[in-house]
Amino acid sequence: MARRLTLLTLTLLSCSCKLMAATADEEHGFLADTSLNVLARNFFLENDYRTGHSGQSYRQEWAQGFIANLQSGFTQGTLGLGVDAHAFYGLKLDSGRGRAGTGLLPLDDDGRAADTYSDAGGAIKLRVSRTTLKFGEMEVETPVLDTGDKRLQPEYATGFFLDSRDVDGVKLVAGHFTAFKNENASTAKGDFDGYGASTDGRALSLAGIETTGDSPFGGSVYASQLTDTWRQYYTNLHHLSVLSDNSSLLLDGNLYRTLDEGAAKAGALNNTAYSLSAKYHVGSQGFTLAWQKVDGDTPFDFVGGDSIYLANSIKYADFNGAHEKSWQARYDLDFGAFGIPGLKFMTRYVRGSDIDGTHAPQGAVYQPFDESTGRYQPIQGKGGRHWERDIDLKYVVQSGPAKDLSFNVSHLSHRGNDAQGGADIDRLYLVVEYPLNLLD
Repeated sequence: MARRLTLLTLTLLSCSCKLMAATADEEHGFLADTSLNVLARNFFLENDYRTGHSGQSYRQEWAQGFIANLQSGFTQGTLGLGVDAHAFYGLKLDSGRGRAGTGLLPLDDDGRAADTYSDAGGAIKLRVSRTTLKFGEMEVETPVLDTGDKRLQPEYATGFFLDSRDVDGVKLVAGHFTAFKNENASTAKGDFDGYGASTDGRALSLAGIETTGDSPFGGSVYASQLTDTWRQYYTNLHHLSVLSDNSSLLLDGNLYRTLDEGAAKAGALNNTAYSLSAKYHVGSQGFTLAWQKVDGDTPFDFVGGDSIYLANSIKYADFNGAHEKSWQARYDLDFGAFGIPGLKFMTRYVRGSDIDGTHAPQGAVYQPFDESTGRYQPIQGKGGRHWERDIDLKYVVQSGPAKDLSFNVSHLSHRGNDAQGGADIDRLYLVVEYPLNLLD
């Protein structure tokens, strides 16, 4: 796998060298193209556990975060040099020892939320024609590694990432990452945890190709390798049909194939997960139906907060249990058609069933040995079923001094039986964001 990734990287570099004749007029320069913005994010999160957390059934935190991002342009010439940097500061507004642990703030040894935390990082970037190579700490967005941005600060991965768009209509990428920073951490010594897999002491390599442009047909193919854990392959196909002036139909299919690799530290893996969805958009409304299936004795596992592009992976549950089947119904409404531009509403319902984790390899992470009972205990039982309902309302100010100020209210409920492995929970999000473009 590593040899295939290396060959793809060399191919991308060779392609770039053939097409690196960018003119000085197209290159605006290091300073001229530099941007600096700060996102002020106010986040309130409440977790009300009905089951699964008997020791602490209620968690509530309120915090203020500031995320600064600097993106330079490139120096002029055949080889352009640039820098991306980010900094973060988080401040606790409200929390207590008995309510901490939502993921907004780091915890000390006594289980108390930190009053403040901060960090900074960055990456050097090189550009040849339309190929960019970054090295350092960065956000990553691919189907096999996607750093999440669901709490006060984003996740980050440290390594290199190559993005080439020298071929019209095609994007080629390759990357290798050796360190990770979690959303409530101040250093890159954190670990991206999955259901059983971990990036602790391991590296993740990836390569992929995507179609770009305005074609109604599109797709992508990716491959990744988590050292001594798995080889994971991904493919996507989608098609957008314009039915009339105000209606369209989007069909989307995603498939993952995961096999154990090397020392197989997560145990034997032989897993296929796929989803199919159809979204009908008419006027200001959207109607979505989706189906998802996992074929395998272990859950579909991933690392990084958003590294799962299956249709039924939503706010709380991913519906990715062993042998799980799930379906989704979703409704979207844009209130711009009713004279309130910037206001959007979404609600969805997903139900999963037929989970059976009892055939996972004994002694591995999905069915470890329980010393208290003297038996192997799977993380999911047989006959698991659950459902989740999400409601989301977001408003973005469209003009005036507060332009781009956003207010987001979200609520979810998740319920299931003991075999499915997740907690029964009601969760409330209140998020206010205001972006400041200091240099653009």
